[in-house]
Amino acid sequence: MEKLYTKDTQAIFWNNNKTAIQRMLDYDYTIQRKTPSVAAIVAPTSGNKFEKFFYGPDEIMVPLYKSTAHAKKDHPNADVLLNFASFRTAYDVTMEAVALGGFTSIMVTAEGIPERLARKMNNTARNAGVTVIGPATVGAIAPGAFKIANIGGTIENIVNSKLHRAGSCGLVTRSGGLFNELSNIIAINADGIAEGVAIGGDRFVGSVFIDNMLRMEKNPEVKYMVLLGEVGGTEEYKIIDAIKNGQIKKPVIAWCIGTIAKHFSSGVQFGHAGASANADAETAAAKNKAMAEAGIYVPESFNELPATINKVYEELKANGTISEIPEPEISIVPKVRRPKEFICTISDDRGEECTYAGFPISSVATPDTGKGIGDVISLLWFKKQYPEWATQFIETVMKTVADHGPAVSGAHNAKVTARAGKSVVEALVTGLLTIGPRFGGAIDGAAQHFKYADDNNLNPVEFLNHMKKEGIPIPGIGHRIKSLKNPDLRVEGLKKFAKEFFPSTPLLDYALTVEQLTTSKKENLILNVDGTIGILMVDMWRALGYSEEEINEFISSGTLNAFFIVGRSIGFIGHILDEKRLAMPMYRHPMDDILYDVQKAEKL
Repeated sequence: MEKLYTKDTQAIFWNNNKTAIQRMLDYDYTIQRKTPSVAAIVAPTSGNKFEKFFYGPDEIMVPLYKSTAHAKKDHPNADVLLNFASFRTAYDVTMEAVALGGFTSIMVTAEGIPERLARKMNNTARNAGVTVIGPATVGAIAPGAFKIANIGGTIENIVNSKLHRAGSCGLVTRSGGLFNELSNIIAINADGIAEGVAIGGDRFVGSVFIDNMLRMEKNPEVKYMVLLGEVGGTEEYKIIDAIKNGQIKKPVIAWCIGTIAKHFSSGVQFGHAGASANADAETAAAKNKAMAEAGIYVPESFNELPATINKVYEELKANGTISEIPEPEISIVPKVRRPKEFICTISDDRGEECTYAGFPISSVATPDTGKGIGDVISLLWFKKQYPEWATQFIETVMKTVADHGPAVSGAHNAKVTARAGKSVVEALVTGLLTIGPRFGGAIDGAAQHFKYADDNNLNPVEFLNHMKKEGIPIPGIGHRIKSLKNPDLRVEGLKKFAKEFFPSTPLLDYALTVEQLTTSKKENLILNVDGTIGILMVDMWRALGYSEEEINEFISSGTLNAFFIVGRSIGFIGHILDEKRLAMPMYRHPMDDILYDVQKAEKL
């Protein structure tokens, strides 16, 4: 792998760290990435479905998931996991991601993961071919392509440090804070970095100096490397060996911080868990001496490091290894941004023509398109283009439920309100307000309960016993007038349509076996029109490829009842207009149709 990240790299961010995510997206906007670098967020305790972030002056929605597995399933191209879990959780999150597969690199920001677990985590990832950055790191950056979280600091600092585009240096450090400082030093004294990694400060980290520098050796954008080591450990000696055996041929500039440790009489730990010398070879002075003897550019002190970088850079530029890097155009992140109050994901009225889910209205609404109201509903309600059999079924449902005479509660309310002189809208609303669990709600209930029975492999007898135990009459079963001998032609029509055009009807088939049992007890306990619609809606969505979770969400959100609302509105409006046309007077209910039982009030 020549490059750790590219301009197409996307990450799944574990833990909703809004500040870090916003910094990544601001970087994306600055370098003019086509797609945001954060594809999804895993937030196990959040009840939200998305989080809003700024992308330049506008906002975007980043989806939230309860688990890494779900996020990875929906975003298979996101091959980086940014693990911002606490040290108590970070190990489990990383191990799960490695087991899931599909991740090329994982960044672990937590410090203090127990060393036994850290070693196991790192070895498991290495064996799986996954690059782990950290633990205890601020991450990595491929300037002009992808940056992890907070590395590089603010956008102003990033541009000042030339991290907005690729330079010529490969930078590897342990320290995140000094990474930012060195990026700035390299920008001032050379042309910036091409790739940079802060490997992390814990004693046992995933990818070590040699892993990253061998990769940078293969990266054609990297012309020389800067290594900032520290007191403690022996990883720097692997770089010396790689130079001696020819694995690393590019110039290397290096310095180990912590040379002051020799002035202390006992071992001192400098900040990081790994920054403590346990042998003479682990001292900063010994490592600096050994690296200089191997031909690495080692300055006399840290203060001399900028001059050394400049010297190597100018030599490489003089011999033609490094060329001038043109400054790319960047986008400026606005200083002041205002979050939007509303979100719309179904239609857009900007531009010359309004669109339905990305399709111009004229492409679905004019007579020559051959599209019907079912096509419009599939776009505006579900943001998908349904096939013809599904849109025709939707239209059939709405025609079927359009009216059921003037006596039902909704039509009655609408008629009474119209006769009171109210407008069409006011009268329609009174009718619609009656729709609920007792009027139209059987569609939702039938879908919910029959699907539950089918999902749990209940046979008809078990289903009936379950409903009896719950104390709920089976929604969608039973009719006041119709029976086996006098079937409902609307139901027969729906069943015939489904059998002819649906790819399959497993839930309808199951419901019909339940109907055989219920009608054996009473002839009118048939599958009614509400039940048939609810059940066939589930069959339709299954055939269209929706997950069971998505279908359950449709049911719980009242989507099924929405078809009844739209269809029945047609009938309500018909009754309202009928009242207006007939100029009917104010309605008063006849007294002989009221049972009066008024007792004299008790005096307190």
